Amino acid sequence: MKSFIGTGVALITPFKEDLSVDVQALENLVENQIASGVDYLVVLGTTAESASLDKKEKQLVIDTVVKQNNKRLPLVLGLGGNNTRVVCDELESGDFSGFEAILSVSPFYNKPTQEGIYQHFKAVAAASPLPLILYNVPGRTASNMLPETINRIARDFDNIIGVKEAAGDMVQAMRLISLVPKDFLVISGDDMLTLPMTLAGGKGVISVIAQGIPAEFSKMVSLGLEGKPAKAYELHYKMQRSIDLIFAEGNPAGIKALLAQKGSIKNHLRLPLVKATLGLQQQIEDFLKNFK
Repeated sequence: MKSFIGTGVALITPFKEDLSVDVQALENLVENQIASGVDYLVVLGTTAESASLDKKEKQLVIDTVVKQNNKRLPLVLGLGGNNTRVVCDELESGDFSGFEAILSVSPFYNKPTQEGIYQHFKAVAAASPLPLILYNVPGRTASNMLPETINRIARDFDNIIGVKEAAGDMVQAMRLISLVPKDFLVISGDDMLTLPMTLAGGKGVISVIAQGIPAEFSKMVSLGLEGKPAKAYELHYKMQRSIDLIFAEGNPAGIKALLAQKGSIKNHLRLPLVKATLGLQQQIEDFLKNFK
């Protein structure tokens, strides 16, 4: 579990102009994250536009990241859904070579009860060959995994080792941290709340903005984990504007605009997502010019 303390980065999927996967850009992106000191990488999460990738493309992304990473950083694979049987089948039949854990989102759209969420992850835990990190993101799933439910899951299933908590609610995050076992990883899924959650007892972040400014964001998280809030908050406030900007028109439109401004990728997304407006792109460009 120590592999997932610190800064994890939810990788985008770069596209060429014809909207095919840009393998070279993805390789360069992985290399940049490693060189900049992040702690682990998350493949095929929401930020990767995984909902609009087909099976062959997902495998291409996996193969590219695993090969480029070459066992240097721990890798986490996003694999979840709202059909429990299908998720379990994928876990039982998949080849997860190169990965150390699975990030599995709480069932979306169906709006299960807390008991339904518990039973879903009970089945997923039984099927998974790798440790699991839960993903609570009510803004996308339309249902909130309550701290009491996560605590129940944490205590009942040994191979569920943590949660990416992205409810955007600091009170809920503190209640969660206070309830779960001490070795259960509470990982921020909200870039703006990363530092306060870490200082409250969380174990870091699975971040979007860290993909664009990895060295600085990783340093902030490290300072938080070391119990150095003053220095950590200096970095937080320095980066705060960028977090507002990259989420202003949704994810990953913002982070792709930022990475395109840095010359790392071409700014292409797949429908139904569209690129950031010119006004937002200009604001992101202005931020980067002044960021030192």
